Amino acid sequence: MTATYVVVEGDDLIAISERFEIPVDALKAHNTLSSDTIKVGDTLTIGGADAGTESAREAMKTQAASIPDKVQTAAGELTFFDGVPIGNTNDLVYDYLDRSRALGVYLDNVGAVSIYSVLLGMAQQGADAPNKIAIWEQLMDSRTPVITSNTSTMYAYAPTDLAKDGPTVIEIPPGMLGFLDDAWQRFVGNMGVTGPDKGKGGKYLVLPPGYEGEIPDGYFLLKPKTNKNFLFLRGSIKDGLEAAVDNFKSGLKVYPLKDKENPAPTEFVNMSGRSFSTIFPSTLEYFDILNTIVQEEPIDAISPEVRGYLSAIGIVKGKPFNPDDRMKKLLAEAATLGNAAGRSITYDPRISGVKIYPDSNSNWMMGFANKNTSFEADGAMNLDARVLFYYNAGGVTPAMAVTHPGAGSDYALGMLDSKDQPFDGAKTYKLHLPPNVPVNNFWAVTLYDTQTRTQLQTSQLFPTVGSLTKGFEKNADGSFDVYFAPEAPKGKEGNWLQTVPGKSWFVILRMYGPLAPWIDKTWRPGEIEPVD
Repeated sequence: MTATYVVVEGDDLIAISERFEIPVDALKAHNTLSSDTIKVGDTLTIGGADAGTESAREAMKTQAASIPDKVQTAAGELTFFDGVPIGNTNDLVYDYLDRSRALGVYLDNVGAVSIYSVLLGMAQQGADAPNKIAIWEQLMDSRTPVITSNTSTMYAYAPTDLAKDGPTVIEIPPGMLGFLDDAWQRFVGNMGVTGPDKGKGGKYLVLPPGYEGEIPDGYFLLKPKTNKNFLFLRGSIKDGLEAAVDNFKSGLKVYPLKDKENPAPTEFVNMSGRSFSTIFPSTLEYFDILNTIVQEEPIDAISPEVRGYLSAIGIVKGKPFNPDDRMKKLLAEAATLGNAAGRSITYDPRISGVKIYPDSNSNWMMGFANKNTSFEADGAMNLDARVLFYYNAGGVTPAMAVTHPGAGSDYALGMLDSKDQPFDGAKTYKLHLPPNVPVNNFWAVTLYDTQTRTQLQTSQLFPTVGSLTKGFEKNADGSFDVYFAPEAPKGKEGNWLQTVPGKSWFVILRMYGPLAPWIDKTWRPGEIEPVD
């Protein structure tokens, strides 16, 4: 048997030889030592016949369970007296433990805090009840910071408040594409084209957690684990904006089931052109928001394990969240680290299934690793995959990751240039799309701010170009070029998206009704390349 031993402070060859019952000369021979000098941290081989003795094995076990009197760690230099923490070691360890637990809480609950921030922003603009629908009648432009929103479809958002209203009816008109997510932004059910009404419209009944009352016939049932949930609907504008608005206003209704005989009218609050924040913070406020969510929702909306991590940093249902100055500092540091982690996971994902073209050096990536919208596989949660999506998008449904030729939509994120570098808003770049872009409907490229992950704010209120853009020119061979620069390259004004010197950016290529060559990857977009 061959074993190893790591030298700690106070060790010398005589002490080690006595501990392992191996002569000093044998130790030196096994480790080709020319002198008796050893240093803390050196690894010695404990070999030969004596290494297999019971005493040697037990000594190795003892060392593995022990700790040196001084040890350098990420928490700082820790000191011990024969294994007993001394000096400021306990303070350093607890600071590290609380900070690391807070970082885990930040990353594991991004979905909840993000969707709460969206609903709060809507409420502050007047869409503060389930029957008050936030709608973007003139589409969503860059003045409204919603994470990776697009400019090409009409959005409508609404909350539920099941604790106040009880079972709630959502009537949707034909042609919708939508879903319901719970307060932790977990998928509850689809509506519209991908839902049980198959795009014909219908009535959905959202039941409160633990509801045991009578359930009437005639409804599609949705059973979230939380009281406050997020209704997301998207309407087609193929027949124009006015027709899309009319479809929403004539057919979308939200009301408590108990009021079905005489419901309050559904109101629509036009959010187009409004500037208000829906972006979650990465400060101490992040944890204040999370505490609010925990207090509002049933205790079993999350598992005991998750509640345990929340409790460890002071968030407990039914109790006030009052961190002291020390804890506030650690929570703020954890929020900063969480913000940094979200960005590292985005720009350098170290999980499989993110690259769209893994057989090449392409930087095109997808939002859902392996197109898995639950982030779970083989009985385990993919923690980085969950952060990757929730940090960069809002609202989750399996329909986002299922592509059928000619239907639905699919997205590609361009985060770095062809040289693996961040995009520089002072430079000029070009994206080449080969001929016969494989879409049944249309394609679009939208520009985003790397700090907020919302549409980049420039003189272009709708920072998107694509196959529906007026003045967008096709090359002679049927291909397309999109330019990104502070000023339009001469003669390319219709194919240009404006960037901002001193700022970075990224893009999302959206394919609406993607066809087989996109799905099977026989057609590929070019990389986004710097233009000399």
